[in-house]
Amino acid sequence: MTDLAARVILLWGWRRVVVAVLAGACAVLALPPYDFFPAGFVSFTVLVWLLDGVAPDPGDRLVRRLRGAFTVGWWFGFGYFVAGLWWVGRALLVDADNFAWALPIAVLGLPAVLAIFYGLATALARLAWADGIGRIVALAAAFGIAEWLRSFVLTGFPWNAVGYAAMPVPVLMQSVGIVGLFGMNALAVLVFAMPALAGFRRHRGAGVVVGLLLVGAHLGYGVYQLYGAPPPEGGRRLQARVVQPSVSQSGKWDPQERARIMQSLLDLSARPAADGQERPDLIVWPETALPFVITDRPDALAAIGAMLEPGQTLFLGAVRSEAAASERDKPRYYNAVVAINDGGEIVDAVDKQHLVPFGEYLPFQDLFEDLGFKTVAETVGGFSSGSMRRALSAPGGIGALPMICYEIIFPDLLAGARAQADIVVNVTNDAWFGDTAGPYQHFRQAQVRAVEVGMPLIRAANNGISAVVDEKGRVIDGFAVDAVGSFDVALFVPDVQSRPEIDAGRNGLLIILFFATLACGMNIGQRLRSK
Repeated sequence: MTDLAARVILLWGWRRVVVAVLAGACAVLALPPYDFFPAGFVSFTVLVWLLDGVAPDPGDRLVRRLRGAFTVGWWFGFGYFVAGLWWVGRALLVDADNFAWALPIAVLGLPAVLAIFYGLATALARLAWADGIGRIVALAAAFGIAEWLRSFVLTGFPWNAVGYAAMPVPVLMQSVGIVGLFGMNALAVLVFAMPALAGFRRHRGAGVVVGLLLVGAHLGYGVYQLYGAPPPEGGRRLQARVVQPSVSQSGKWDPQERARIMQSLLDLSARPAADGQERPDLIVWPETALPFVITDRPDALAAIGAMLEPGQTLFLGAVRSEAAASERDKPRYYNAVVAINDGGEIVDAVDKQHLVPFGEYLPFQDLFEDLGFKTVAETVGGFSSGSMRRALSAPGGIGALPMICYEIIFPDLLAGARAQADIVVNVTNDAWFGDTAGPYQHFRQAQVRAVEVGMPLIRAANNGISAVVDEKGRVIDGFAVDAVGSFDVALFVPDVQSRPEIDAGRNGLLIILFFATLACGMNIGQRLRSK
């Protein structure tokens, strides 16, 4: 290991760039659908050694001294995001005539922007770089800060945060309920980078001890939560049916397909209950399940009412509209989750708040429209953002908090969810991305979110992955990508109010702050000793 570390440290020029890109790309193997978490140890160990090889001139100004570290982190991030997000470009090929030109922007441009956060992380880490374990702590704190910033800067896009690499299965997800995703990001980097100390005999023991303690605590807590923790004191049962129609995105909005798609959804929803299951109380359809504006089609509402049996409720992802306030205004359209009762009446609706830039709306709309841009999901000319997030009422008095599409990847959007809801309902349409890594990554993030907030999750996706997940992240039942059908689940909904709520998000930020303080202290101590 010492010889290997020396070779990486001494790399220069294009060789350093290539190794940084490959190290970043290697880390993606720790994410779905591969879940080969040992790849994280390789990637972050190499990253530490690359940063060890950055030797700035002490006489340079701060920006020049950090430029080398930023460059290493940026190339690492570029490799990570290209390998992990290449599938975003597939959405542009659904309407290739209009959007194929933007493929390089999606596949290379988006990773280039996101890589800036990792460049900032390595630059920050280099500021507090110290011998031994100190530099590992600095890197963990810096990545924790960078991933936190990535969750909200420029509307936020915390997709594939590094912490997910340490949570491939439910037994390794439980810690997120204590420290949140932000804390898991810092802890994952700390553990993944520890093997870098093996390249230096003097610091090898500390890395082994700390790494084993953290991994043992992570695994041990997961085992306890899944197999040793006392069961919830109370709860209710919800009989739910999830419908996955797998409608092709390219033909979804074809007027000639509307009747067939509607009938398919009705047929899948009206199937007799599965063997051993009771009649469903709640039926869930995916995001924008219907290829028309639901509020413009009273005949569709009547058909839904005729399909539903007494007492049943349907949650469906749909486009709804509101009339223009004046002649000068345009009607507003919302990407919503709509609740419909057995009379075919819309009894409630919650609109998507966190819209996808350029996908569902245009930032600086007038400017971009003058330049000829339009949204990728060009169904109604762009969506408006909802004004408030709140729970819908499911049968049995169960509160269901709707999260539409990629809203589920934002931990802050579910902060305080247990104060108003008992379950999370995530509707999405991943047909844009086909059978690529995208739907698998999306599902994993939704699965982890259920553990983070300690609430069951019902997820309906147009073409997968649909599933019902308990509050521990265990999949009760589900459909793979491109499956067509519906499945029934008797979901136990724990009484969340009877359990103390842990502010995992706050705890995660405190961990990052602790690591940052510790790294700075180690750096200062080393400088004092060197004098």
